[in-house]
Amino acid sequence: MTITRDKPWLFRTYAGHSTASESNKLFRTNLSKGQTGLSVAFDLPTQTGYDSDHVLARGEVGKVGVPISHLGDMRTLFEAIPLAQMNTSMTINATAAWLLALYVAAAEEQGAPRASLSGTTQNDIIKEYLSRGTYVFPPGPSLRLIGDTIAFSTRELPKWNPVNVCSYHLQEAGATPVQELSYALATAIAVLDGVRASGAVAQKDFPEVFGRISFFVNAGIRFITELCKMRAFTELWDEIGRERYGIAEEKHLRFRYGVQVNSLGLTEQQPENNVTRILLEMLAVVLSKNARARAVQLPAWNEALGLPRPWDQQWSLRMQQIVAYETDLLDYGDIFDGSTEITRKVEALKEEARAELAHVLAMGGGASEAVIAYMKQRLVESNTARINAIETGETRIVGVNIFTTSETSPLSAGADAIMTVRDDVEYEQIERLKAWRAARGGKAAAAALAELSRAAREGRNIMEPSIACARAGVTTGEWGGALRAVFGEYRAPTGVALAMRAEGGEGLAGLRARVKRLSERMGETPRLIVGKPGLDGHSNGAEQIAVRAADTGLEVIYEGIRMTPEQLVKTVQERDAHILGLSILSGSHVPLIREVIQRLRAAGLGHVPVVAGGIIPEGDVNVLKQLGVAALYTPKDFDMNRIMGDLIGLIEKKADEKAA
Repeated sequence: MTITRDKPWLFRTYAGHSTASESNKLFRTNLSKGQTGLSVAFDLPTQTGYDSDHVLARGEVGKVGVPISHLGDMRTLFEAIPLAQMNTSMTINATAAWLLALYVAAAEEQGAPRASLSGTTQNDIIKEYLSRGTYVFPPGPSLRLIGDTIAFSTRELPKWNPVNVCSYHLQEAGATPVQELSYALATAIAVLDGVRASGAVAQKDFPEVFGRISFFVNAGIRFITELCKMRAFTELWDEIGRERYGIAEEKHLRFRYGVQVNSLGLTEQQPENNVTRILLEMLAVVLSKNARARAVQLPAWNEALGLPRPWDQQWSLRMQQIVAYETDLLDYGDIFDGSTEITRKVEALKEEARAELAHVLAMGGGASEAVIAYMKQRLVESNTARINAIETGETRIVGVNIFTTSETSPLSAGADAIMTVRDDVEYEQIERLKAWRAARGGKAAAAALAELSRAAREGRNIMEPSIACARAGVTTGEWGGALRAVFGEYRAPTGVALAMRAEGGEGLAGLRARVKRLSERMGETPRLIVGKPGLDGHSNGAEQIAVRAADTGLEVIYEGIRMTPEQLVKTVQERDAHILGLSILSGSHVPLIREVIQRLRAAGLGHVPVVAGGIIPEGDVNVLKQLGVAALYTPKDFDMNRIMGDLIGLIEKKADEKAA
């Protein structure tokens, strides 16, 4: 008997850092090791439409991805990589139209026809409002830009997925499987309804639009539930296509998704355990043939510690290759068809997801500001419940709240256990950017920007004007600035209720009593500012600190993401804050915290304690303490009440010093 094996999924690693040149070397190395597609990580200034020399970019350049400021950077990023033959995924949202324009321009310089280009732009702005924070424009203009990329791709890039609805970050923000299903499908419906209503795509081409919508999902450790979630996704998507949009062809109805498994569950404690977690989570999205991922990228085992090294990424790539090539997984049909237990769970997920989706649509759909606020609040609540379950031991995590006795891991020992971005990367990138501006034709760039602005104001598709801007040497910040001037900027709701709840969990009573005594002694309620300096939009930790602090009775001021050090110090001064907490997960903690502390001292506020949290490598802990940080917290610090006790203790100490 001859067995015909299925083709394996695309093997990817999420990569990009420091500079376009360094990232290009990493891409080519990974491809030589058997990786079959690219997944590009961009730095935060690129994701939010700023040049590397903008004030908000300070400390962020090259940290969480590669800086792409203009066509020259994009050209360098893909040097010696034939784009006509490559499948490239770009994790880019608010500036997706611009990065796609740069990619098209770079490919055409290589001689690659537009029709040959295959890949994906994530281009899911709604989840940015809810979880990741790299939004720029309000919902209406953002959906219009997404529609422009869809119309352009339908016409010019037939192999391209212009939208990759991303439920991955919803789960990272605390979403339950039902929320992940319903909110992702609500996002897809908002995009499709917008395209259909705009008339930008002919009715005969709409099935092709539906068929090019792809998804990017998360797979957690409860891998039976996650497997059932993926089967539910495929069946619900088929249902929506047939019933809401009248799609009939099977090829258009196929639920096409890529996956990165759960980074939220990676632990700083006993990090070698993460290898097992990653492998189990991958099985959830490859075991069921009828719901198998089209592309998989796995995090590295040490991402809770810092930036992975190439060797760490290789380990994750080899996991995929062993499952695909050494096992018999691809020899068989779907091994779960006919399972009553799997069917029961899938049907239960579908029923709950349909109900939540119907509720969201009845409120006005995923793109309305009211629904965005509702979904954000629900995610914050779910994440609060998740953290409470870990604290109480209801959710057991090996090495974290059970079986915590451990040998020292040789894998994570030594100064080179993670990769660090050189301190001079930002300076060098800014110097290259200045040279680019000086060398380009200034008049051509200005004319291209003027045409882009006209197209935006007049409601014309901005893709061809954006490609013209790319060729004329326009920079990312200039493109972003032109569209900000037309569309304005947006601040998404935080979803955080900053008031003490009537009920109190275990351990809160003692904390509340301490805050009450402290308030009586001070003659006012102690005030905590929770701040996120820089461009890091991962606000889950900051939100949970704010919620728990409010539960203790502290007065909490949390104004959301993307604050400059100057703005934070001004808030400390105006609100007469007693303590400042900073949350930074982008690796820019040292320069940003240094600037905050320097500004506090210059303003005569050096007495205000500063605490910080984030993914902070051990080598940076002493640096931050020497700068004057009073306390530091990393992913291993899951006991929120202990953290609250520390914060209250710092305020008590300052009150004692003032009274002495």
